[in-house]
Formats: sequence, C-alpha cells, structure tokens
Amino acid sequence: MSFLKIEDLHLNLGEFFLQEIFITLQQGDYLAVIGPTGAGKTLLLESIIGFWKPDRGRIHLVGKDITDELPEKRRIGIVYQDYALLPHFTVYENIAYGLKKKEKEKKRIREKVNRMAAALQIDHLLHRTPTTLSGGEQQRVALARALIVEPKLLLMDEPLSALDPQTRREARSLLRKIISGSHTTVIHITHDLDDAWALANKVAIFKDGKMMQFGLLQDVFHCPTNRFVADFVGATLLEGKVEERKEGFTIIHVDDFHLVSLDESTIGESVRVAIRPENIVVCKSIPKDISAQNIIRAKVEEILSEGTTCVLCLKANHTAFSVFVANNAVERLDLKQNDAVYAVIKASNVRIV
Repeated sequence: MSFLKIEDLHLNLGEFFLQEIFITLQQGDYLAVIGPTGAGKTLLLESIIGFWKPDRGRIHLVGKDITDELPEKRRIGIVYQDYALLPHFTVYENIAYGLKKKEKEKKRIREKVNRMAAALQIDHLLHRTPTTLSGGEQQRVALARALIVEPKLLLMDEPLSALDPQTRREARSLLRKIISGSHTTVIHITHDLDDAWALANKVAIFKDGKMMQFGLLQDVFHCPTNRFVADFVGATLLEGKVEERKEGFTIIHVDDFHLVSLDESTIGESVRVAIRPENIVVCKSIPKDISAQNIIRAKVEEILSEGTTCVLCLKANHTAFSVFVANNAVERLDLKQNDAVYAVIKASNVRIV
C-alpha cells in the first residue's frame, strides 16, 4: 500500500490551477517539487493539506481517503517560506503551540520541546522571540514546530530560500539528519536544484499547472522526457537515429557525429538522447588510454563563470551542449573562446529517453 496517493487531481482557481496530477509516495520518500513561478507547486501543497477542495480527483494518505477531511484532522505539517512564526511568542511557545492540542500534560510538553530543540540545535534559544533570531534559526524553529506533532506527512514551501549559501548548506545537512531519523515523508517545493540533489529521492517537475515528469531523482535528472524538463534540470537533449547495435552498445547518429550508449533501442528508431553537463570531460587533445566510448570534437562558444565553477558552452557542428568544469580546470587547460576541444563522455552517461 502506498503512503500517499494523489489520483487525477484537478483544481481551478482562475489564475492558478492544477490538472491531471498523479503522485504516489512511500513512507520515508522525500519528494522535491520544482518548476517556474506560477506552475502550481504551492497549490499542490495547499490541496494536500486541505486548504482547497479539488474539482476532481482523490487524495489518499496511509490508505485513507482524506479528500474531504478538515485540515486539522489530516496530521500534516507545513513549513512556509516566511516560517509564519508567532512574533510575540517565545521559541518555546512557538514549538509547543501545536503540541498543546494533543498533549495536555505540561511535563510531557516540556520534555518533547526540549528534546526536539536539542536535536535541531536551538535549545539555547527557547527563551528568545522570533524577531531576535537569524533566518537559519527561524527556519529551525519552524521545522521543530512542524515535526514535534509527529505529522504523517511534512510539506515545505521554499523553506531554505531566505538563507545565505553557508547557512543553507548547514540546513540541508540538518534536514537530512532529522528527517531520515524520523522516517518522515516529505514534499519540498524548491527552485534550487541543489536542494533536490542533496535531499530528495524523487522529483516532480511542474509547468503551467501540469506535472511534466515525476519519478526517481536519477531518472528525471538523467533521463528528462521532454525539452522543458531537460532545460529545467540542466541536461542536454539531442535528437538522433539508431544506426547499429553492437556488442551491447547502441550507436546513434546525431548531427554529423555518433554517440554510443549502453541503453537498448531498435535500429532505425528516432530517439532522444540526454547528457548531463557534469558527465562530460573536456580535453584539448585526443585523450589516450581511456575507456570512454564517445570523443566529440567541438568548439568553445562561450565560457561563463559561476563562482568556483564555469559553464563551457560547446558546439559540435550544429549541436550545442554545456559542460560544468572547475575554474582551475579552465586555467589549467588555458581554455579560451573559439578553442577547439574534445568532449569525452562515457557510454553509460548517454541516456536514451
């Protein structure tokens, strides 16, 4: 039995809507929901928690149909982008707020709050008010308040977006530790692909109220099923035709060169091939003594610096693709615009979708 099952969910609020949403999660799954602004991501969370009644479709949680159930009966926790902490309450009172509805004994409440605060490393802040806390501290208080009631499901809407990069990395690490230890099922809306890579085992990509792709993170990020998903997750999607199957390899003609893949396909079939930018190695001369099946001659069209990394925009004949490299690799290879290079790709990283 699935833990959460959303079947054919439809909801129309005029400017924002959802259509044909099907999601199945098991207990302990961590789903990252990503997509552009206005794609319907927050509407999905608010439908699950019960703020909106769908026009069509059903929502089942642990085998029970909760589509028509009141939000307070669903035992679902939610953490918003602005944390929605009560400003005149102390940290202790914020964390204990929801717990008081199910736990009447003050000693038990105090024990649970202290234990949760210690786990999230905010036990020294219990006497403070939210306005005196940093963004990272507020985020932990909001997470503690959501987790302390032991929700069946935890929903998070951009909970890390207001944090600086270092605090965000620390928050991800803490989230991993706390949530994996509690076996909580999570749905996390984010615009940051690093959140998905670091935390999620499943991903859903949304656009214009529709779910464009849903599945295991590795499948979605490495095998996007359409151009929008490929662009959004940073993969290159190429059109080609299968020319040959040989010794377990599939040879695909793309533009004026060939790609070799381990994925199976039928000779003569038109296919799409997905390649992730971090799975491409760039050399200035033809590499020797390597096992990679794909060595493509290309030209450096542009070099885009992104802090400690660079994006190389390469072009092979009429085909453009991107490569992620470290800044020191650009310096070491003395790469410049219009340089001729070789893109090296293992057959296992050329995915037929």
